[in-house]
Amino acid sequence: LVRNMFIQTQDTPNPNSLKFLPGRMVLESGTMDFAGYKHAYCSPLARQLFRIEGVKSVFLGPDFITITKEDADLEWKVMKPDIYAAIMDFFSSGLPVVNEDTPRADTAPSEEDDEVVSMIKELLDTRIRPTVQEDGGDVLYRGFEDGIVKLKLQGSCTSCPSSVITLRSGIQNMLQFYIPEVEGVEQV
Repeated sequence: LVRNMFIQTQDTPNPNSLKFLPGRMVLESGTMDFAGYKHAYCSPLARQLFRIEGVKSVFLGPDFITITKEDADLEWKVMKPDIYAAIMDFFSSGLPVVNEDTPRADTAPSEEDDEVVSMIKELLDTRIRPTVQEDGGDVLYRGFEDGIVKLKLQGSCTSCPSSVITLRSGIQNMLQFYIPEVEGVEQV
């Protein structure tokens, strides 16, 4: 029975985001970001979590769920019991986490990528995304033009004060180090 499920929490660099680890697989591959109830139509789990007062966004990773609350006045200790209950109920319901074909992650290589774009995606997937996911977020590739890599930050990274620093220093430096064509990184 799922009732004895032990859910761990982990802080993220964003005080308004908390990472919940249910101790089991959440998504088979990739990550999904839901900015509000109406975006969560394809995920019964996210919909259940949005019913909890104060939940602003839900981000699903391979083995974690990052929840961002609406404002600093809401206390995690008040919200946590409801979140734990929702996650437990969901996993005992047997429902799928996402219930239809979800859009593929943009870092997936595609035929029309040139060599530089393939290298950018490869680096994002192998070096950058695992680190960002460690913090309860994700980064998606949104394009490359005129030397600028366009990225979208998700999960705990969206409204996090350190996200701009992450983007500029970490990601930009790494991409520039390996790929001379990259002149900068921009958040979309």
